[in-house]
Amino acid sequence: MVVHDPVTVRPPITESWRRSRDAGIDAGVAAAPLVFDRDVLADARAAHPLERHLPMLRDLLRRVADETEHLMVITDETGNALWTQGPPAARRAADAIGLTEGFRWSEDAVGTNGIGTALATGRPEYVYAAEHVAHVLHRWSCAGAPITDPDSGRVVGCIDVSATVEALHPATVALVAAAARLAESRLENEMLARDERLRARLLPHLRGLRGSGVLVTATGRVLAASADGLRGLRVPVPEPGGTVALPDGRIAVAEPLGEAFLLRLPGTRGRVDAGAVPRGGARDAAARPAAGDGPLLTLSLLGDGQPHAHVDGRRSDLTLRHAEILALLALHPCGLSGDRLSLYLYGDDGSPATVRPEIHRLRHQLGDIVRARPYRLGCAVEADFLTVRRMLDDGDVVGAVRLYGGELLPRSDAPALRAERDELAVRVRRLALDHGGADTLWTYVQTEPGRADLEALERLRSVLPAGDPRVAAVASRSARLLSGEL
Repeated sequence: MVVHDPVTVRPPITESWRRSRDAGIDAGVAAAPLVFDRDVLADARAAHPLERHLPMLRDLLRRVADETEHLMVITDETGNALWTQGPPAARRAADAIGLTEGFRWSEDAVGTNGIGTALATGRPEYVYAAEHVAHVLHRWSCAGAPITDPDSGRVVGCIDVSATVEALHPATVALVAAAARLAESRLENEMLARDERLRARLLPHLRGLRGSGVLVTATGRVLAASADGLRGLRVPVPEPGGTVALPDGRIAVAEPLGEAFLLRLPGTRGRVDAGAVPRGGARDAAARPAAGDGPLLTLSLLGDGQPHAHVDGRRSDLTLRHAEILALLALHPCGLSGDRLSLYLYGDDGSPATVRPEIHRLRHQLGDIVRARPYRLGCAVEADFLTVRRMLDDGDVVGAVRLYGGELLPRSDAPALRAERDELAVRVRRLALDHGGADTLWTYVQTEPGRADLEALERLRSVLPAGDPRVAAVASRSARLLSGEL
C-alpha cells in the first residue's frame, strides 16, 4: 500500500484509502479484474434497468466523450462495467487497465477510483491522479456518480467519465451528477406510471376498508392510505399474512395483492354485499360488483406450500380440489358450465355430478362468492399466478420471478391446470435465463423448479462477481446435482 501525506489528502480520499487497505488492495495491481465474458455481458446488460435509458445517457455525454479524450462508463451496482463510450485513443488506453465492458471497478477490486468510491459513499466523487491507490491509475482522473432506483431506494449503477490527468477537469463531477439525476428521473417516471396502473386496479379494495387500510408496493412504498400523512412514506417490506408497523405506530396485517400489499388494521373488514350480485351467465360479467363493492378474494396457489385464500383479510386453507376449482374460476371470469368445469378438473372421465358437492363444500367454507349457472366468482379476485402471468406479458422479468414462488399447484393432476402450470413455468424459466441478472437468477434458483435447474445454476455462477458469497453455494449445489446427490 502506498503511503500518502494525510495533510494533503481530501477526507473522502482518506476514507477510501482506508477501505482499500482493509480490502487488501495492492498498489501494484495492474488492471481491474474481468468478471463478465461476452455472452454473460449481454445478459447483464439486458437485465439492467438502465439499459433502456442508455440512448439518453449517451446523447447527454456524447459531446464530452466523443470530441475529447474522455471515456464514459456505466456500471451496475457492484461496479461491473456494462457500457463504455469514447474515442479510439481513450479506449485503447482504457483497455490496458481494464476500464472497459465486463471488468469490475469496485474499491475492493482495484482500490480508490471514481466508480468504486462513488458506489461506496453513495454520492458523486472525483478522484485525481495520485489519489488512486493503484500506481497504474496515477495518469488517470475520473468522476463518478451513483444512480439510485427510486422504487427500492437501492443504488443500481454508476455513471463515470474518465480521462488522462491532463484532460479531465474537476467540474466533470457536476456533469456526471446531472446525468445520474436525469437517469433517476427517468426511473421515477417509470415507477410513477406503474404506480398509477396499480392504483387504478387496487384502490377500490382500499376504499372497501372504509378508512382503515394502506396500499403498499412490494418494496414497501405507500401508494395510498385511508389516513392522511402516510402516502410517500416507506414501511418494512411486508410478508404475506405477516404484520407491519406503520409509521404512526399502528400494526397492520399484510394481505398480498400480486405486485402490492393491502395492509389491514386488525378488526377491519371490507364491505360485503354479495347478495347484491346479479345472477346469470357471461352476459352478467359487466354487472358484477366492482372491487370494493363486495368481498375481495386473494388466492395464493404458487409453490409447494399450503394453498390458501384470503376473503377480506380472513385466511382459509384450501384442499387441493378446492384450490383447483378456484384457480379455474379465476382463469375464466365469465364462468364455466358444469360440463366444462368437470372436463377441466377430471378430463373425459369427469361429470357435473362430481363437481356439485365440491362446489357446495367450497361455498360452505368461503360463502356465496362462488356462484352457479354458470359456476363463477362473484367478487373481485387477485391471484398470484395471474399476476405473474400479467408481469410476464409486460416483460417485467424481475417482478415475475420475485413473485413466482414455485409451480402452480404442483400436486394437481387437473388437465387444464397442468397445461397452465407448464406454460407458466416455461415462461418464467426462459425469461430468467435470457434476461435475468444475478439477483433475479438467484431468486429463481430458490424456487422448487429452480433448485435442480443445472443450466440456471451455471448461468448464475457465470454472472456472479468474484468474491460474492453466493458463488460457493451455487457451486456446491451444481456439484451435488452433477454427482446425483440431489
